[in-house]
Amino acid sequence: MSEDGRHPSAYGLENQGFRNLKAVHWNLAAPALYERTVARGEGGVAKGGPIVVLTGQHTGRSASDKFVVKDANSESQVWWDNNKAMSPAHFDALFASMMAYAQGRELFVQDLFGGADPVHRLPVRVVTELAWHSLFIQHLLIEPTAAERDGFLPEFTIVDLPGFHADPAVHGCATGTVIAVNFTRKIVLIGGTSYAGEIKKSVFTILNYLLPPRRVMPMHCSANVGTSRESAIFFGLSGTGKTTLSADASRTLIGDDEHGWSESGVFNFEGGCYAKVIKLSPEAEPEIYATTRRFGTVLENVVMDAGTRELDLDDGRYTENTRAAYPINFIPNASTTGSAGHPKNVIMLTADAFGVLPPIAKLTPSQAMYHFLSGFTAKVAGTEKGLGKEPQPTFSTCFGAPFMPRHPTEYGNLLRDLIGQHGSDCWLVNTGWTGGAFGVGSRMPIKATRALLSAALDGTLANAEMRVDPYFGFRVPVDVPGVDSKILNPRDTWADKGAYDAQARKLVGMFRDNFKIFEAHVGADVLKAAPQLAQAAE
Repeated sequence: MSEDGRHPSAYGLENQGFRNLKAVHWNLAAPALYERTVARGEGGVAKGGPIVVLTGQHTGRSASDKFVVKDANSESQVWWDNNKAMSPAHFDALFASMMAYAQGRELFVQDLFGGADPVHRLPVRVVTELAWHSLFIQHLLIEPTAAERDGFLPEFTIVDLPGFHADPAVHGCATGTVIAVNFTRKIVLIGGTSYAGEIKKSVFTILNYLLPPRRVMPMHCSANVGTSRESAIFFGLSGTGKTTLSADASRTLIGDDEHGWSESGVFNFEGGCYAKVIKLSPEAEPEIYATTRRFGTVLENVVMDAGTRELDLDDGRYTENTRAAYPINFIPNASTTGSAGHPKNVIMLTADAFGVLPPIAKLTPSQAMYHFLSGFTAKVAGTEKGLGKEPQPTFSTCFGAPFMPRHPTEYGNLLRDLIGQHGSDCWLVNTGWTGGAFGVGSRMPIKATRALLSAALDGTLANAEMRVDPYFGFRVPVDVPGVDSKILNPRDTWADKGAYDAQARKLVGMFRDNFKIFEAHVGADVLKAAPQLAQAAE
C-alpha cells in the first residue's frame, strides 16, 4: 500500500478495519484533488476554475435509505418514530461487506473538525472513494492546523463508498443505497450514492445526538453578526432563503447551514458553504454567484458546455437541486473565527405558497417553540417530482427532521430555555407568496424582506406599532419605513378577501393537525400558542 499527502496519521486506516488497500491519500489540498478528479474522470473544470461533477441517480439526499443502529445505548435516546432502525448484526455485516469492497482500492482521507468551538468540536475522519468528495468535505468541515493534525485521533469515522451497493437481504436496508449511523461504534457508512450532501449531513446528525445532553443546541440554521458580537440566526428549510438572507454585505457571515448555541454563544459546525445555485442571480446574490466562477468551488449537477466550458446556472436538466460547495472565506465578509456572541434575534424562515402568512411577525418564546416544532414551509410544482398544481405543506420539525436523532421536544425545550435566558427577539419571516397563493399571487419581493430583516436586526422593529393576527395570534408590524404597508397585511393583498379567509382557515387546520403529535409533550403555554380557528372566525 502506498501513502502520500499531508500529515498521514499515526492512527492509520488499518486501525479502523481497512485491509489490502492500493493507496491512501491523506488530507490532499485542493490542487492535488483537482488533478485526481480530472484524471480519474470524476469531473471537469469550467471557465473561471470551478470543478463540475455529476452525482448520477441521486441528486439529493436519500432519506428513506438512512438508518440508525438500535442497541442498548441508543434505544432510549433516539426518536424512533422519525429514525429507521438497523440491528447491530446488520450493521456489522454491512461494515464487513464495505471493508471487503475497499480492498485493492485507492482511498482519500480527510481528518477534520465538526465545530468551530474548541470545547465542543468533533474530530471526524472522512474516508472517501471519490477524489471530489474529499475536496467537498474539506471545504464543508474545518481543517485542523498542522499542530492539531499531529496526533489527530478521530472520535467518529465516516466511510463513503458510492460504488458499493448494499444487499437488503444481507444488510437489513431498503435498497442498494444505504446511510447507516452507529452511535456506539462511532461509524457512519454511506454506499450507493454519489450525492456529497450525505457526508455533511451525517456530521450534523452526529452533533445533533451528542450536543443536547451538554446543554448545547444544534441548529439547522444560518447565522451572521453585526458590528457588536450579538448574532442573528436564521432557521429554514431548503428554498426559504436561509443562505441568501444571511449573506448580507453589511454583516459578517458566521455560516450558512449548521450551528451550535453553547454557553459561549453561536459557533459554526462547518468551514464552508453548500448553496443552491439554480437560477442564481449576480444582481440579487452577488457573493454566492462569484463563487461559481472561481478555482476551488465544487459544482454539483450544474450544466456546462463541453466546448466553451461556460456554465448555465438556469438549466435544471439534471435537477433543480444544483449546488456549489466552497470554503466560507470565498464570501468576502465571512467570519474568520466561525463564532459570535449569543443571538439577539432568532428568525424562522418559511416559504408560504398559500399566501396566508405576513412577511414578518414577532413571536413570543412559546410561539417560537410552537413554530420551531412545526417547521412549516410549502412546496410547489417544479421543485420535486410528483407535486400537483396545488401547494403542498411541509412540516419538518425543528426545521430539520431528517437530521434529528432525538425527540423534537428535547431540542424545542432547549431552544426556548436559551431564548429566555438571553432575551432574544424571535421573528417568523415569510419569503413565499403574497397577493394570492402560488399560481395567482407573486413571490415576496426580496427587497421588502431585506428591509424588514434590517429593521428587526437593528432593533427598530421591536418597538414598532403592531397588530395581532386574527388567525395565528402573533404580532405583525403595521408600518415599516421603506416597505409598502399593504404588503404587511396579507389579506389586503388579495383581490378576493373571502378566498383569503378560506385559505387562512385551511392553513390553520393544517398546523393544528400536524401539531397533534407534540401535544402530549409540551406545556400549556405552547398549546395556547397554536393558531385558533374559533378566534379567527370571530
